[in-house]
Amino acid sequence: MARLAWPVRPLPDGRGEVWRWRLTGLSELPAARAALRARLCHVGHPPEGEDPSSEQLILAFDELASNALRHGERPVVASVVAGSGGWLLDVSDRAPQTMPAPTVDRDPAQGGMGLQLVARLSVAHGWYVDEECKHVWACLPTEAEEQTLSA
Repeated sequence: MARLAWPVRPLPDGRGEVWRWRLTGLSELPAARAALRARLCHVGHPPEGEDPSSEQLILAFDELASNALRHGERPVVASVVAGSGGWLLDVSDRAPQTMPAPTVDRDPAQGGMGLQLVARLSVAHGWYVDEECKHVWACLPTEAEEQTLSA
């Protein structure tokens, strides 16, 4: 099975309010998603069907955090920077030796397509190593384009 490289790029400069979750297991993801939804509502981005960009951020958050929990080493730290130009999502884990590798030529019914989905939702994405942590990040716009998921 072929794999595409997730580009090695430094984290962009993200200025804004930082929201952070420290995750030690997949069972903590539902509470983290709920907390992210609440914060999005608090800053005027209701996720429930009214704001596609919020739904896309929650989806990207879930995909990157669950990948880190499944394939990286714990603890996982998921951060969202709520900036004026969009959302900067950064998920780190303690497995710097393992690069993110999107699968290709795979039946989507078998899963494992999260990195491709995040890449399609984002305006930029990448990863880098900082000390003993791998960081996988994506920048998502605060205004979602309707064709993003259907393309």
